[in-house]
Amino acid sequence: MADGTRTAFVFAGGGSLGAVEVGMLRELVKTGERPDVVVGASAGAINGAYFAGRPDADGVAGLEAIWSGIKRRDVMPMTLAGLCSTLLRRRQHLVESSGLRRLLHRHLPYARLEEASVPLYVVATDLLTGDEIVLSRGPAVDAVLASAAIPGVFPPVRIDGRELVDGGVANNTPVSVAVRLGAERVIVLPAGFACALQQAPRGVIAQAMHALTLLIARQLVKDIEALSSRAQIYVVPPLCPLSTSPYDYNQCGSLIEQAALTTRRWLDAGGLDKPAIPGALYEHRH
Repeated sequence: MADGTRTAFVFAGGGSLGAVEVGMLRELVKTGERPDVVVGASAGAINGAYFAGRPDADGVAGLEAIWSGIKRRDVMPMTLAGLCSTLLRRRQHLVESSGLRRLLHRHLPYARLEEASVPLYVVATDLLTGDEIVLSRGPAVDAVLASAAIPGVFPPVRIDGRELVDGGVANNTPVSVAVRLGAERVIVLPAGFACALQQAPRGVIAQAMHALTLLIARQLVKDIEALSSRAQIYVVPPLCPLSTSPYDYNQCGSLIEQAALTTRRWLDAGGLDKPAIPGALYEHRH
């Protein structure tokens, strides 16, 4: 950590690829990095919220255990009854958020955002207007559920009279939020995208999530280029090549270990000495 410099950790979205951020976090914490503020959107809101409550090596270990044991049905319990309800009753979402709500209630170490050990800002999107909504007070589970509510997949979450959905719609890697909060040094943990897939993912949700991760990477590059004059922005390199779909929760343990190894090499090579955009975030093919 740079002495006297306000540091933010920014966690991006990316479905199951959020596991990558845990490996990154493990190595950052080992080096002694500690944020003054945590910002997260979508899956990154889940990681950010948990880490802001336990911002140390034990907290990272707990987060790793959660990701290593998670199954798709824990997050997206697809049932025949639910699909029929969507089709016959014109329900506006495919999956109920009850599974994710239970997971968050079980593991978040505090009830309200303002009770986090490190100031936490969760980014969601106003479904009606598309406005970015930054939450820093109120029920933590509701805020994280709203930030992770992929439109059409999960139901929106009503907070303060607004219907809120996935923060990725407005600002999936909210570097700009960290800068507005006064961070002079921003460390971005991107989930990355499946750059080495040989064919498009199968299924509506899988395709939508893959497309979202592609959009995230493109927008992150633009945001960093636009904000680089206002803060030192360091981006931990995402995994590349990567062929794991953001809808595949079977590889989370492996993703954590791969990301930890990549991050350690990056740190040892002076990754935090000079701000730079990793080549893996640019459009490329394998």
